[in-house]
Amino acid sequence: MSQFNVKKLLQSVVVHNASDLHLIAKREPLLRLDGKLRPINMPKLTGEDIEEMCYSLLTEKQKKRFEEENELDFAIELEGVGRFRANYYRTLGDMAAAFRIIPLKVPSLDDIDAPEVYRRIIRREKGLILVTGPTGSGKSTTLAAMLNEINETEAKHILTVEDPVEFVHPHKKCVFSHRSVGEDTKSFANALKYAMREDPDIILIGEMRDKETIAAALTAAETGHLVFATLHTNSAPGTVNRIIDVFSGDEQPQIRAMLSTSLVAVISQALLPRIGGGRVAAPEILVTNHAIANLIREDKVHQIYSAMQLGQEDTGMQTQTQVLTRLVRNGVVSKETALQYANKPDELQKVLL
Repeated sequence: MSQFNVKKLLQSVVVHNASDLHLIAKREPLLRLDGKLRPINMPKLTGEDIEEMCYSLLTEKQKKRFEEENELDFAIELEGVGRFRANYYRTLGDMAAAFRIIPLKVPSLDDIDAPEVYRRIIRREKGLILVTGPTGSGKSTTLAAMLNEINETEAKHILTVEDPVEFVHPHKKCVFSHRSVGEDTKSFANALKYAMREDPDIILIGEMRDKETIAAALTAAETGHLVFATLHTNSAPGTVNRIIDVFSGDEQPQIRAMLSTSLVAVISQALLPRIGGGRVAAPEILVTNHAIANLIREDKVHQIYSAMQLGQEDTGMQTQTQVLTRLVRNGVVSKETALQYANKPDELQKVLL
């Protein structure tokens, strides 16, 4: 029997207020605290230790899938401990695992200090709201807080398609249909194909991974649904480019036209280490107005950044440089940290001089 207990290790994630647990052969178990990896004071793991611990959490169907594909994504809830998103993989032949904690309590917009504009954009009846950023930048938490606000205030049917399902929302005023790719549906594209027959008001797409999913999301947003989705992009204008570039040249004019009418907002966020511990979100916010819609339609995406710097009082738009400047001047993050995370470090350096 292995001396390690995976449930105890997952408990330590909660106890230490960490975000992730890593199990990799020839290393001690590692926790991610405030964005940095730290070893747990335990012996180094072998591949057999990891296999024994990790297999104990799987169903027969999941074991079979992992053995066939050498990759497995799933979510697990441990009573009295918490809910986790897990990824199993192999490295140099040994099994390895990464677990991320998903809080059981769905956060509110106040919990995440959300800008007021978030409340405004989620009141829309239809359109596309994108939350983007690198892995671990808090995209899921931001989306969960937005859906929680709708759940508190409006009676809607919310359909989520995720791989795997992360936050499980209780039914308050809204009713939720949570669908996990691989368990409840074959793929994102498949789930979206049938979504229209399930009478949703709001659709959450865990990740827009491919052309088919992006096209289905745009169509849903155009046909009277409010669609929330994530993408791995680092800036708001970069997100618009990324969506258009997925399509071939002759398809792009139509996609630009669809995007110009259906895109409500792009929130592109990074999570930065705070001075004194903890982390703080720095969201760049693009809200589509008449000027932005024209730039998308006319293939002038390179001008969006300048347009974001204008007319901000009315729209709630902000650039990442403005957010980072505010965080540095208010003593929340250090100048070095801000420059390290900045999309435009030269611009930020000039402002902070």
